[in-house]
Amino acid sequence: MKLLSFFCALVCLLMLCSCHRPCHCYDVFGADEFVIDSYKIRQGKLAILEMEGEDPGDLPCDAMEEYQDVIAEDDILNIAIYHPKRRDIMESIQFINQTVGFRVSDGKVDLPDIPPIEVIGLSIEEARQKIQQSYAEHIQDIEVFINYRDRLSHKVELTGAVSVPVIPVDGKIRLYEILALARVPNNANFFKSYVVREGVQLPIDLYKLMNQGDMSQNIVMRGGDRIFIASPSDATAMVMGEVGSPRPISLPYGFMSLREALVTAGGIPFTGNRDCIQVIRGNLPNPKIYVLSWDHIIHLPNDSLLLMPGDTVYVSEKPITQWNRFIDQLLPSCIGFQTAHGVYRVFAD
Repeated sequence: MKLLSFFCALVCLLMLCSCHRPCHCYDVFGADEFVIDSYKIRQGKLAILEMEGEDPGDLPCDAMEEYQDVIAEDDILNIAIYHPKRRDIMESIQFINQTVGFRVSDGKVDLPDIPPIEVIGLSIEEARQKIQQSYAEHIQDIEVFINYRDRLSHKVELTGAVSVPVIPVDGKIRLYEILALARVPNNANFFKSYVVREGVQLPIDLYKLMNQGDMSQNIVMRGGDRIFIASPSDATAMVMGEVGSPRPISLPYGFMSLREALVTAGGIPFTGNRDCIQVIRGNLPNPKIYVLSWDHIIHLPNDSLLLMPGDTVYVSEKPITQWNRFIDQLLPSCIGFQTAHGVYRVFAD
């Protein structure tokens, strides 16, 4: 019994000396700082990048301006004509459209009944007028219609959660229309998605554009632009410690309230310390740690306590929980040692 009393005294000393606060070499903040940073998160992706120490830069000065698009080599055109009597020409052109289209080769397109026509460097409307004028020299009352079927260089490439990987541009099509044509799923994570132009990520907030209707993000797309659309699981926050179901939580919108994350993880059981809910943000060498209590979570608005991708929520144990678990692990060893000591004394006697 003396040995067991010694172990109990030792455990009590360790419990009294233990510190439930984060390590003092880290920056530790309270609920006020967490609310201020949550306000920055509500401002959107660019504000978060600045909060993380990154400079998102500025949009190119001509990003919102439409431009004169021209036909390039190897573009494939859809050309159709209408004439009240020449069904033969109409059907032959329609057959080419349905099979291979009209490819620009050596700067020209070949059409039935007229010589090859040079269209490279022309706009769609200029090419239409030139083709119609050439036909009009042989056939009266003819109407020509033309648009792009496919383009080699003047197109946008999309990857990630999209159904259409390539969409041609025409100098007028904008980002919102591109995303609509790409059939992006409703649960796509626009917060983590981005647009790249000439190898540089543009400071565009796709969440504001698609979920909040902010048309200041609706840039005119150019050939060679690339778009990545993230899936919901591409952004997560980790909930650990004394919660019902510790696990990563998907952030489909790029953020989530702390209250919702705790509910999704099964809540805080009676073993959890509701006065020590820690949110760890940033890289491991130099994280920013917030310490909150249950009173903050139930009294502050949801949008004042926001998590962002990469955050870790840790709910500490109650001191009595640590004590009970330690005793549960310690008692079998003590009893076994005491039993062995008793057997030894019997044999010694």
